[in-house]
Amino acid sequence: MGKKDDKTNVMRVLDQKHIDYKHYAFETGETAPSGVEVAETLGKDVSMVFKTLVTVGKSGEHYVFVIPVAKELDLKAAASAVGEKNIEMIKSKDLLGLTGYVHGGCSPIGMKKFFKTVFDESAFEHETVMFSAGKIGRQVELRPGDIEKVIRIDKAKLCD
Repeated sequence: MGKKDDKTNVMRVLDQKHIDYKHYAFETGETAPSGVEVAETLGKDVSMVFKTLVTVGKSGEHYVFVIPVAKELDLKAAASAVGEKNIEMIKSKDLLGLTGYVHGGCSPIGMKKFFKTVFDESAFEHETVMFSAGKIGRQVELRPGDIEKVIRIDKAKLCD
């Protein structure tokens, strides 16, 4: 790695916990690429690249769901996984203030505050998975079991 400021908060957290990971940086142009475009850019199997979604439940509590980039979150399954009657996605404009991350650069690791986090169970079928390193154009790849050494997570079937 280059200068110390090349590291994102996600990488600093992983380093503090002595977790092995690979880091990828790539040009994104004017807008954040879709997760599928990220997988293609990095030459990775799309099923091992995950996106981080932030939601709010009927109770007003916020939840984080991490699902494969090519899939859509099943809101009923997600609500059931966290014991809510229903949930909805938060507005993009609320993301930065709530999590410290921008749309397209949101990571389940290193948010301003910890929210109940649920990974789609398919993540644990892969030797390694990738998700945002906390900035647009940055990704980390690590073993799914190592995620549990950094943050508390639940697992559930979140997509069809």
